[in-house]
Amino acid sequence: MLRIAVDFDGTIVENAYPAIGKPMLFAFETLRELQKRGFVLIMWTVREGKSLEEAVEFCRSNGVEFYAVNRNHPEEVMDSETPRKLLVDIFIDDRNIGGFVGWSKVWELLCPSVPDHIAEKNLLNQYKKKNFFQRLLSR
Repeated sequence: MLRIAVDFDGTIVENAYPAIGKPMLFAFETLRELQKRGFVLIMWTVREGKSLEEAVEFCRSNGVEFYAVNRNHPEEVMDSETPRKLLVDIFIDDRNIGGFVGWSKVWELLCPSVPDHIAEKNLLNQYKKKNFFQRLLSR
C-alpha cells in the first residue's frame, strides 16, 4: 500500500504555528478513511518537542494515529547518520507548487474508484454526524 507523508500546519490544520489551528475541512475524515483502506500515514512536520507532542495528541484525539512521526518507522533512531528524507510514495503538504489542493481533491486523487459525489457525500456525512457544538469545538 502507498506510504504517505502528511504535513500538519497548513495541511491538517490551518496554519497558526506555534498554536494549533482549526482543522481543515474534511482533513480528519479523509485521513481516517485512508487508514481504513490501508494507506500508511506518516506525520512529517517541522514541529518538535512539546509543540510536536501537542500536534500528535491533537490528531489522536481526532481519531488519527500515525504509523510514525518525522521518521520512516516508529522504532527508527534519528541520529547524524540517519537520512532525514522519508521513504514515502506521496507527500501531502501546503508547500506544494500551487499550494494545498484540499482534502476533497486528495481523496479524489488517491481513491479514484469512488465517484466524486459519493466520496464527498460520505465525508460530508461524517462531518455532519457531529453536533453543532462538536463541530464548533473541533475548529
